[in-house]
Amino acid sequence: MSDRIWTAAVIVIGDEILSGRIQDKNVAQIATWLNVQGIRLREVRVVPDVQDAIVEAVNTLRARNDYLFTTGGIGPTHDDITVDAIAAALCVGVEIHPEARAILERYYVTRGGLTDARLRMARVPAGADLIENRMSGAPGIRHGNIFIMAGVPHITAGMLDSLTGTLEGGLPVLSATIGCWVAESEIADLLGATERAHDGVQIGSYPFFREGRTGANFVIRSTDQAVLDACVTDLGAALTSGGWLPVPGGI
Repeated sequence: MSDRIWTAAVIVIGDEILSGRIQDKNVAQIATWLNVQGIRLREVRVVPDVQDAIVEAVNTLRARNDYLFTTGGIGPTHDDITVDAIAAALCVGVEIHPEARAILERYYVTRGGLTDARLRMARVPAGADLIENRMSGAPGIRHGNIFIMAGVPHITAGMLDSLTGTLEGGLPVLSATIGCWVAESEIADLLGATERAHDGVQIGSYPFFREGRTGANFVIRSTDQAVLDACVTDLGAALTSGGWLPVPGGI
């Protein structure tokens, strides 16, 4: 497998996220899913339900990442403008996708029928494909390297499941954690030296204050299991030599 690093960005769309009325849960699940696909989540942006803001974010982030995911704004109401905004960003029109319409007709046949509002969920930027939604009928949308997903987390999860194994990616990032009751400032040089000694490894330090004591968890990341294991061993030995007891798995 190639050592090339594949990247993605996420745009979370919705006034309700920015106002704090709803707490976003999609970024974490998309990031976790992307890592399994061998794709690194590099950027996240939250934007309001304003077309110009969505257009600017889409054109910026799709240009510098391999993939772009958006969540929110593809429902049946007037303020669901994601499809229109992404179509504007791509300089294409908006059309009713025939397969999406058929899916919605089948889904709503016993739920009051396909109204004009519900038909809005069959609208796509011209030339788009669909992402299967087994949860609520209305499909997600794919246009090139852009994936237009629902805002409801469990529906997004189902869409991600249908995309599993379909995107080109690299090696997934592996990780291990060591905890220690030590102020990270005391061992900053040790952490830096350990990282430099292991090519292809990154060490993140996450301090905390608990039980009246200062400590930190160190997350070691690599795409190579052997390199990861070697770094974990060396970091643990270095901490022990300095008089700090390492806690495998973190504190």
